[in-house]
Amino acid sequence: MKRKRQTVVNKGFDGDAFYRALESTVIARSKTWKQVAGETGVSASTLARMAKGRRPDAASLAALSAWAGLNPSDFVQATYQRSRPEAMAQISTLLRTDPNLDSQSAEAVEAIVKAAYERLRKVEE
Repeated sequence: MKRKRQTVVNKGFDGDAFYRALESTVIARSKTWKQVAGETGVSASTLARMAKGRRPDAASLAALSAWAGLNPSDFVQATYQRSRPEAMAQISTLLRTDPNLDSQSAEAVEAIVKAAYERLRKVEE
């Protein structure tokens, strides 16, 4: 029996942002996409489709999120979503707890990011 194709409704998930965060993790861990596929069980074709802007299926999203330590809900922009900490607070926390940075280095990177963020962020009117 042939399944009827359903229309995909945008639920606010930003697949491009998720892919960019995943890609950053792949680079930081010095992995190849082939290694990611092997470690997560997500097919190389799914990863290639994601690179072209397609969304992963639920099982692939779960596996990739677990592997990268990403929370899929962080990539949902919807009115029903609870508020979250300010972006700079999250960035500061991540930098200051990064085992690859000493406190001076974390402070330097934070200053750079903060300057760029303040310059580029949208200001509510």
